[in-house]
Amino acid sequence: MSLDACPQVRAAVDTPDTLTEILLGLRLDGVEYGRCEMHEPWALAFGPSHEARFHFIAQGTCWMRTDDTDWERLNAGDALLMPRGTYHELASSPEVPAVEIDALARRRLADNLYLVKDDGDAASAHDGALAAPSHVMFCGSMRFNLDPLHPLLMMMPDVMRACDLAQRDPAVPTLIEAMEREVTMDRIGACGIMARLADVLAATIIRAWVECACSDASGWIAAVRCPQIGRVLAAVHRQPERDWNVAELAEVMGASRSRFIEKFTAAVGETPARYVARVKMFQARQWIAREGLRVAVVANRLGYDSEASFSRAFKRIIGHPPSQARLG
Repeated sequence: MSLDACPQVRAAVDTPDTLTEILLGLRLDGVEYGRCEMHEPWALAFGPSHEARFHFIAQGTCWMRTDDTDWERLNAGDALLMPRGTYHELASSPEVPAVEIDALARRRLADNLYLVKDDGDAASAHDGALAAPSHVMFCGSMRFNLDPLHPLLMMMPDVMRACDLAQRDPAVPTLIEAMEREVTMDRIGACGIMARLADVLAATIIRAWVECACSDASGWIAAVRCPQIGRVLAAVHRQPERDWNVAELAEVMGASRSRFIEKFTAAVGETPARYVARVKMFQARQWIAREGLRVAVVANRLGYDSEASFSRAFKRIIGHPPSQARLG
């Protein structure tokens, strides 16, 4: 059967779901990536960070805790994403005292790409061969290209765990094998490839969280899942610089202006105008802080009549003047 003969299939192909739209715009700027090879017993502390952190347990069973949670067991195939860089510890056993991850020896494989080992590899078998690590993990720190106040990031828990992710998603084992090859083989371009693989891994974890852990979600996630409101949210996030008005957004939704305002406000928790203004300021902060654009350029790009009017709107929504965004 052709797609033309099946309108529902054609619509599904032509119109990606809203989560896909948003994930397509989600990017991670890699700060550091590494393969950690540990010999039992061991325990590592990852201090609080402005960057997100991710872990994939490739080999061995270990434990994880944060300041707010008790020890949880992690198995090979488990993946973790800490979107706000929350303090946490990983250990072969909860009783082992933790040492800072930065205290371990590391060998640079490429830019921002390291092989991290404890000193257990000095232990030798009877034949003199080096002892194999008991645990192997992929660890990284990264920056989201989204503003920290983006609704997607704000709703994420401190720890996002995709239990047995490799069994749920058949693409993950292949992805992890590719990551392992790039970490262990000192090849040209390894860091860039790892960064892209980390994009996919993080997006997969987020998708698993939305699909599996948020079945009872309300607010923004529920709005994203609503076909009508979801189209509007995707359009706004796809073109934050556009001067959206109520009539245009209502047309995207396929409703009258009054019906659109009523349904959008009920689903999202704020008016369309307020939501659009916040998204614009999130984008503005990224342009200023990450790309180094001048405030006047950002104001013009977002369609403000003057730098002063933009600065007032920025301070009202973000809480400080745009000049401070460059500092953070």
